[in-house]
Amino acid sequence: MRNKNNRKWIALITLIIGIIATGYTIGSYFTDYALKRGNDTDPLAPPAACISIHDKSREVPALPKASKEKWSAVSADGRHLAATRYSPQNPGKRWVILVHGYGRDQRYVRDYVGAYLDRGYQVLTPDLCASGESEGSYITMGVKESGEVVLWAAKIKEYDPDSEIVLHGVSMGAATVLMAAGREDISGLVAVIEDCGYTSAYAMFSNQLGVIFGLPEFPIMSCVDVVSGMKTGARVSDAAPLKAVPHIKVPVLFIHGAADTLVPPAMMEKLFAACRTKKKKLVVEGAGHGDAMITDRENYWKCIFDFLQDSYTADRLAKETS
Repeated sequence: MRNKNNRKWIALITLIIGIIATGYTIGSYFTDYALKRGNDTDPLAPPAACISIHDKSREVPALPKASKEKWSAVSADGRHLAATRYSPQNPGKRWVILVHGYGRDQRYVRDYVGAYLDRGYQVLTPDLCASGESEGSYITMGVKESGEVVLWAAKIKEYDPDSEIVLHGVSMGAATVLMAAGREDISGLVAVIEDCGYTSAYAMFSNQLGVIFGLPEFPIMSCVDVVSGMKTGARVSDAAPLKAVPHIKVPVLFIHGAADTLVPPAMMEKLFAACRTKKKKLVVEGAGHGDAMITDRENYWKCIFDFLQDSYTADRLAKETS
């Protein structure tokens, strides 16, 4: 009888170990597929998932014709971070941090730089975690990245104490700036422009799991969530701008393409509804993911600069009455 019971316990333990091992294998595969930088031929290549998600016709924008210099910093976990500062002919105290999207690097926001330079803004374009010239093995979908944006804002304030900083992000960059703006340690912030950001990376990846692989959310995303925390230091579920938005204290402009199939416009509506500060939204008809500026450039920039002018006015009035 005792031997029989022992065999049952051994079988049960073996089954549990097998389930855990299988869960880890599944979670590890999809974590690396979606978040790990580099491959056998290129250690700086974006994650493998980018092949399925990225617009293959998108070319690297031309380098802006402006004075520029390299900036560097060290992240909270000791990684080298890189950025480029672009200056207009007559720089003032208005700054914008332009934040790139998933699997991209700072080169891919170059086509946004000129509009800000023309308005006298100084522009900083960082390479986020595990992107471009910034170190790191894994992207964290806005978790570590938002801390980096806070760090860059602090560096701007150190360089220019009178600076008034705008955060402008696209796709994962939009999620990143929302998470950064919701933190208590952000300094010098006057407004946020978020373009096609998601409510949570977990929800977005769950949707793409079905689109790309035809697989269900459970149990795969549960495994990914646990393993991503082990491998990257941040769970996929930690990348949740929807939780950060209610804590933002500056005005926020929400922009989305009506034809976005990667991050559905419904996500923008949820983010907008959760925002408790001054807010406005722009939905661009016919625009796919990250294409709002290209699809309707004139209206895109008019909406942004009208919104920012109102934000600066409100910020000054608040300071005068405080």
